[in-house]
This record gives sequence, structure tokens and C-alpha cells, in this order.
Amino acid sequence: MKPVQSAFQTIPASWHPPAMDNPSAIQTGDMPGDQVNIGPGHLAKANVIFPVLLERLGSLQNNTGQERVVVAIHGGSGVGKSEIGSLLTHYFNEIGIGAYLMSGDNYPHRIPQFNDAERLRIFREYGIKGLAAAGLFTPDLNRAIQALQDQDRDADPSLTATLPGLDTYQAAGRRALAGYLGTSHEIDFAEVNQIIAQFKAGNTPLFLKRMGRQEHELWYEPVDFAAIQVLVIEWTHGNNDNLAGVDIPVLLNSTPQETLAHRRSRNRDGAVDSPFTTMVLEIEQKLLHSQASKASLIVSKAGEIVSYEAYLKAMQEGSGEVR
Repeated sequence: MKPVQSAFQTIPASWHPPAMDNPSAIQTGDMPGDQVNIGPGHLAKANVIFPVLLERLGSLQNNTGQERVVVAIHGGSGVGKSEIGSLLTHYFNEIGIGAYLMSGDNYPHRIPQFNDAERLRIFREYGIKGLAAAGLFTPDLNRAIQALQDQDRDADPSLTATLPGLDTYQAAGRRALAGYLGTSHEIDFAEVNQIIAQFKAGNTPLFLKRMGRQEHELWYEPVDFAAIQVLVIEWTHGNNDNLAGVDIPVLLNSTPQETLAHRRSRNRDGAVDSPFTTMVLEIEQKLLHSQASKASLIVSKAGEIVSYEAYLKAMQEGSGEVR
């Protein structure tokens, strides 16, 4: 295997980013059925990230002697992780650095349909429990909330002004949901950590999980990592405290509103414009915000690499404010 030190120095003068007239020729990640639509904005961000990323990896190799490194492209669920991860992986391979793009979305404990159902179950069960704990539970209130559940409106904060007790229900359910999203209860971080450890140890092949949309659509594929020097993981949870072994976490910043708009254009499960999904995205954004200080690179919505201080300022100014 070619030493990483000689590869992670500078981009060859003869190299140029690929033309976007045929983006389908760029190999994408390993999430079955995922739709990846590479556009000019993704290309612009990848072109900003790649030279800096290459420099950071060169410094890392020089300081540690590592021959295999892990890069995580993380951020909200519609910020462009799949597209930018695909481009960066393509760039590495184009300059002779073997790279593989792995989707972290293959590693929840449940398929998307069941995971969405578990999220909703937790919110609703603990919302009702919260009413009881506060001494507010009544059969009439329960029936009113059940009617809202049938309409998928029980997470709508605008209804709290007209239904006393709904705010307590929503707050309790939200707290319980925050204790599930992005935790080991939802995600099999242990399996991902094992893959990262095996990759860095030079093991090959590695058996990587594949997860579809149906209960029986679960299988493993052997992947030859003999010539792979960079494992790129594109994943909302790529900078999570439960994840071990990531060398360079790259945060793609977004707001819940931008995430929701992007999800509407993709093949995602569930009612993407429901109040409950909006709540999930807000909790997800808050989790990402709490972990942002650990990111090695932060990329703004405008496609600029910014400092953590600049990121905080932008979030506090309103467009990306986290509640």
C-alpha cells in the first residue's frame, strides 16, 4: 500500500475537479435506495473542502504515522452529506489515494419505518406519562390528544394555546425523544466503532451492513479494503460522542428549516412536513450544535470554512439559532 505520507501533501498540478455534465458517473455511498443528486452547490463546497482536508490529513499522518484515516462528513439530514461525501471520495481516488464512502444510515438498530415508529411511540408514551406525573391527566384531555394523534398534530406547538395541558405533554415527550435520538438506543455505534477499528488495523475484507426499507432487507457485503487509505463516513452522527476513531470530522452547517426543505426533494420515509418531524429535526440540530466544537472543519451554508467562533456568531444571529 502506498504510504499515506507521500499522498497527503498537495493536490497534483494536473488535477482538476470533474465536470458536472455527467454527475451520475461519480460513485456514491453504500446506502441502498438512497437518492444522491449532485449539483453545483455541492461541487463548490467539495472544492473548498478538499484542499484543506488534504492538508489536514497530511499533518495528521506526519504527526502520528497513521496509514489509514477516517473522515466523517456530518450535519443535518438534508445538508448534502451524501453528495459532498461522494465528491470527496471521488477526488481522493482521482489523485491516487484509495477511498471508500460508507453511509452511517445503515447502522440504526431498526429499519427506517420501525425507527420512525419507535420515535413516535417514545414521544407519545412519555408525553402521556408527563401529564400523569404533573397531575394533569384527565380522560377528556386524553381523548383530545388522541384526536390530535390521529391527525399527526399532537406535536404542533401552535395548538398549546387552545388546549391546556398539551404543552406539558409535548415538553415531556420531547425530553424523552431527545434521550433516544442519536444515542446507542437508536444507533449501533458499537458496530460502527468496530468497523473503524478493523479498518485502521488493516483488516480486509470488512463485512459492511446494508439496510433497506423492509424488515427482511438486511444483509452484509464483503468490501475489499486492501487499497483503501481513507474511509469517508457520511452520517448525521459522524461527530457523535459515542463514535470512536474519527480523525477529521467535517461539519456541514444547516438549519432545521433548510434540512426540511431538502428532505422534501429526496426519497425519505414519513411525513417530512409534519410537526413531529419538525420536532425531530430541531432536536437533531441541537445535538449537532452541542458537538460542533469538536469538528475539525466547519463549512457554512455559503460554502466557506469558518472558525467555531464564527459558527457560533452565525447561529446566534438568528438564521441558524438553536433553541
